[in-house]
This record gives sequence, structure tokens and C-alpha cells, in this order.
Amino acid sequence: MEEIIFTNEANGYTVCEIRCHNDSITAVGFMPFINVGDTLKLSGKWVNHPDYGEQLKVETYEKKLPQTVDAIEKYLASGVIKGVGPVTARKIVERFGEETLSILQFDPGRLAEIKGISLNKAIEIGQAFNEQQELREVVMFFQKYGISPTFSAKIYKTFGKDTIEKIKENPYRLADEVIGIGFKTADRIAQSLGIDPASGYRICSGIKYVLSQAASAGHVFLPEDVLREYTASLLDIGLDSINDAIVSLLVDKSITVEHEGGTRRIYLSPFYYAETGVCRKLLELASVTFKKDIEGLEEAIDEVQAEEGIILAENQRIAVKEALTSGVMIITGGPGTGKTTIIKTIIKLLQKEGYDIALAAPTGRAAKRMTEATGFEARTIHRLLEMQYMGDENELYFFRSEANPIEADIVIIDEMSMVDVLLMNHLLKAIAPGTRLILVGDVDQLPSVGPGNVLKDIIASGVIKTVRLTEIFRQAEESMIIVNAHRVNRGEKPRLNERGKDFFFIHRKSGEDIVATIVELCGKRLPATYGYHPIKDIQVLTPTKKGITGVANLNIELQKALNPEDKRKNEKPFRDYVFREGDRVMQVRNNYNLRWVKADRHDVDGEGVFNGDTGLIRRIDTEEQKAEVIFEDEKIVEYDFSILDEIEPAFAVTIHKSQGSEFPVVVIPIFPGPKVLLTRNLLYTAITRAKELVILVGVERVLYEMIENDREAFRHSGLADKLRKCVMGVL
Repeated sequence: MEEIIFTNEANGYTVCEIRCHNDSITAVGFMPFINVGDTLKLSGKWVNHPDYGEQLKVETYEKKLPQTVDAIEKYLASGVIKGVGPVTARKIVERFGEETLSILQFDPGRLAEIKGISLNKAIEIGQAFNEQQELREVVMFFQKYGISPTFSAKIYKTFGKDTIEKIKENPYRLADEVIGIGFKTADRIAQSLGIDPASGYRICSGIKYVLSQAASAGHVFLPEDVLREYTASLLDIGLDSINDAIVSLLVDKSITVEHEGGTRRIYLSPFYYAETGVCRKLLELASVTFKKDIEGLEEAIDEVQAEEGIILAENQRIAVKEALTSGVMIITGGPGTGKTTIIKTIIKLLQKEGYDIALAAPTGRAAKRMTEATGFEARTIHRLLEMQYMGDENELYFFRSEANPIEADIVIIDEMSMVDVLLMNHLLKAIAPGTRLILVGDVDQLPSVGPGNVLKDIIASGVIKTVRLTEIFRQAEESMIIVNAHRVNRGEKPRLNERGKDFFFIHRKSGEDIVATIVELCGKRLPATYGYHPIKDIQVLTPTKKGITGVANLNIELQKALNPEDKRKNEKPFRDYVFREGDRVMQVRNNYNLRWVKADRHDVDGEGVFNGDTGLIRRIDTEEQKAEVIFEDEKIVEYDFSILDEIEPAFAVTIHKSQGSEFPVVVIPIFPGPKVLLTRNLLYTAITRAKELVILVGVERVLYEMIENDREAFRHSGLADKLRKCVMGVL
């Protein structure tokens, strides 16, 4: 093959120029993982394209290893093998000639005979060559089932050697173990391999899939009738066929059943044990009270007020006293209600008494905000729990647990609305009895991305001491961001475009005009008027992923303005986006294995990059097939191209993804869309992400419809019920 004119990496559709004898022909079709220099055997039909003339429409293809020295060099120089580019390819071929591919496959250590290639590098190149051959077979196997090359690579990465044999034995492992492969795809493969549609294994897999999909939507359990209905619809079977599968899953402890008010709640067992564990440990910690000399406490609070130059409101003072005397305490309230002032006061008081205090938040950004706001170091909850990996399988493990609890007398957790039931369970297991626990958060914000409604359920149970802050303090009243956030939260219209303030609405009717205005604001008007950095200081937040004002389109348009194409900047096309050096990106799932080093101190390193962390692409190396990202906390992370699906462009992000973050400027498109997304608490969450300036761009009618839409996505969670039952001695 001489030239690739176009390729879609998501599905493998390719347009290329092929040298056939002395002629050059154009071939089009689904040909994933082909490279310049490949030797191909193609079959298909000749078609006449109205613009491009005669083409071979490929129906099947076979990739053969090149035979001649020139073809081998071209093949290696194409970048098909990680670590081998044009220069290295020429050196290898000059040294080994027609034996090159045999050397790569059977004796790669000999590559170390070439100056500049170490033995370790030689072995890595050999491994990459052999993996490429195995991957090609996997891609070809899954292509007939409509699985894209991108997902085929992910499947191969998950199962490794003998991938095809493992999937033939149990195709449902695809749905269980590979993120993004749905049950229906695995089921289609199973059917083609002759697995009985009524088999118990298929039904068990279907039930687990339905429950895992429910967990992805935030549910901790499903009522049995709902589970049966969803499973029967998914598998196209009768309801009676599900009984034996439920019993089988109960026997092997994959699921757990809980009886509540005449309803059977079906849990995936890890979620049941997590919810039960949270309930019992919370009540254990809350059962301890700490006696204080009230007069002495009042004097100590007065002393801290004098030192800090603050005056606590009555409700704040109550919160401080409760926190110092209660085993578990919740402080909830919106922006400007003094949560940070309370935390700082509590820390000062307890430090004076010699207590050790640990501060943490769910994300790196939230922990950084907590540190800046309080002046005391905060860590992510994962860091607080000292996340590690153990065993041959490199399984996630928290070093801090019941056997090795957190070394602190008081644990304070901020942004509690973001904490899901699984993380909360790990946290509580690591808190020793007798430790004070203070939970801080805004219960009116969006719930956690993961399953559960932890903060809301704890407050709703009524069994844990809670102080709700509602008063906006005088200095906060000067900010229309804070005033309007509270107005929106109460269902009232915000005050717009007041002179000299920090909250503006720009009227635009069409989606095209909204996008054009946002691009102009970010690229020109805000930097010119206020001096904001267009990439580091301004964040576009949108309710939707799709559509003209969705994340995908906004990122493409913002990239054109903020980080345009430049010959000096390397690029990597991926799916429907072209990553470019200088792009703002976000990590979109927790990856506990990714290693990082500090930009200013390469001797400081660690593992773990988390959902919501943002940074800039510093370097793209197409020869090594790696991209380097520097995150806002100065951590440098190297991404292999095979895991580029873990980062997304972040000039614009969804409001959900912005939880726990804070930005100097937030720009929000307001445009018609699904009612389930255009909700009051979504708008409220977006507004509260801004520190200095909020600009809404769009249709005023839609803004008011969002404020009136106070629906919240219902979640099946049982924590509130469990807490009440435990207190009554029922559970």
C-alpha cells in the first residue's frame, strides 16, 4: 500500500492507494489497522464514483507481511510498531535485510547489535511486533460482529494472549469485563457461537448486566419486579425463566435480596455490603459523644474569632459546637453560607487541643480548593486511604482499612455530594472508632456520578446531627453569582446584567449564534476585557454531550479558535476529534495504574489519575505512540495511544463532569434540549462552579424553564431506610 488518503479509527473505514503491479488503484472499505507499506490481498467489486472515478470497493481483505527489503522498510517506517520510526526502520533493514521480520519475531534481542538500540529496547520492539500480529487476528475475528477496531484493541488489552479462545468459551465476559461493550453485542456473539438463548448462564449474565446498568445510572438496587421486566425485555424471554437464574445468583452470592415494605430489593452484592457497611459504621461513629466545658468552648471560639478577624453567626456557632461534641456531624449549605469559615474555626480549635486532623475531598480539584480555602493541606479520599495495588492481578487495594485505620483524631470530608456509596464504605472502614467525622457539602447539587445518594440519604434519615446553613453573609451578597445561585435554588428568576456585577446573560436565538458567541467570548472578548487566559481561566459548561451546543461540537469549534492547527504542533486523530499539542483535556475515568511524575521534581512520582482531572497536552509522539499531559497540579502523565479513550477534550465539559471543580469564569449555553437534562439543580451546580464571572448565552425562555424544572433523577437507594432501621434496632 502506497498511501492512506482517509481512515476512520473508530470503525476502520479506509480510503487508500494501492500499487498493483505497475498500476495504482484506489481501494475503499472497512480495512482496520492497515498501514503504508502493508502487503494486502483484496477482494471486492469495481465501482464508479461520480467524483473520484473507478474504485475497488473492498469486501474482504487479508494482510500479508511484506517480502522485499523496500516493502519491509516501508512497513516498519509507517509506525505500525511502537518505538520504530523511519530512522530506526532504516537501521534495522540495513542490518538484517530480508531476515528482518524473522529476527523481530523469533530473535528480537539481536536488534541490540544496532547502535542506539539497547537490549531492553530490542525486546520491547519484538514484543510490540508479536502483539501487532495477535491484535490483527483479534480485529479480524471481531470485525464480523460489528465491533470496531478501537474496541477490538481494548478487548485484546483486557484478555491478552488467546483472546479469541477465551471469548469463544464465554462471550459474556465481554459485557462483564470490557467497558463499552454492551450485553447485546456479547449476546449476539454468543448466539452466533451456538449458545442456547434460554441457557441459565445467559439469563444470569443478563440480570447482572441490568443491575450494572442501573448502577451506572446511580441506582444501588432495583425492585425485583423492575429487574424482571428489564431482564425479560433485554433477553426476550418469559418472566418465569428468570426465577432459577435469580436463585443461582443468590447461591453464588453475586446478588443479595433485601425485603422492604413488601418489596424485594435486588442488589449486586458489593453494593449491598457497601450500603450496609456505611449504615453500621456511621451509627457506630455517631454513638460516641465528646464532653466539652461549654464555657471554655465559648471562650475558645471567641479567641479564634479574634485571631481570624471573623464573627460567627448563631447557626455557624451551633455548627462548631456540634462538630466538637458529636461523633458524626453534617454541615450543608449553598455558596456564601459560611461552610469554609466553620471548617477553619473547627480546625483551629482542635489543633489548639493537640488533635491530629485529616482533610479530604473526592477529587484532586476539590482537594486543592479545600486547601486554598482553609489554608490546611487536603488530599483526595483515595490518597487519604493510601490506595495501592496488590498481587499478580494488580488489584486495587486501600492500605488504610479496619486493620490499619487512618491516623487522625478528626476526619473532615468536603464536597460530600460527590461521594458514592462504594467510596463512602471504604472511607468509613478506615476510620477508627472514637474518631470524629465531619461531612461537609451542598445537598442541593447534583448527586455523585457513582451509585447512591449518600449525603442526601444521611440527611433524610434524620439520625445524624445536621446543621443546614441558609443565611448568605454580607460579603457574599456582593456577588451576584452567589445571590443568583440561591435564587435559582429557590426556584426564583436570577437578576441579570446588573452594572458592575459578575453575572450576565447574552441573548441569542439559534444554536449557531450561541456557539459563535461563546467562541468569541473565550477567544477574544473575555481575554481582551478582563485579561483572562482563554484556556486556563475560562471553562465552558454545557448540559448536553450531543447537539450543536453539546460538548462534542463546542470542543471542535473552541479548538479552532483557542488552539488552531499549526505545523509546529503534533496531532493525533482519535474518533471524531484530533488531539493537538496545547489542547485542554480531562481524564474521564479513574485510572489507578497511570504513573505520574512532578514537573518540577522528577524524583517525586506516584500512581493514579482520576475522573475530572484536567490538564494540557504537552507533547504528542507519533513514533512512540504516546501523548504527554501536564495536569493542573503539575503532574506529568504519559498516555499510550491505546488508552486515549480515557481523556477527552475539555475546552467544554458537561456540567456533571465539573462537580467539585471551580473556575474563574464559567460560560454556559442555554438552549432547548431534553427536559431530563435541563433541570434546576443542573443549572445551580453550573453557576456554583464560578469564582469570578458567570455568562449565560442563549434563550431566556429556556433559562426560566430550567429554573421551574425541579425534577431530580430518582435513585433507588436504601441507605436512609437502613439508618432508620438500625436506630430502631430492626436491622
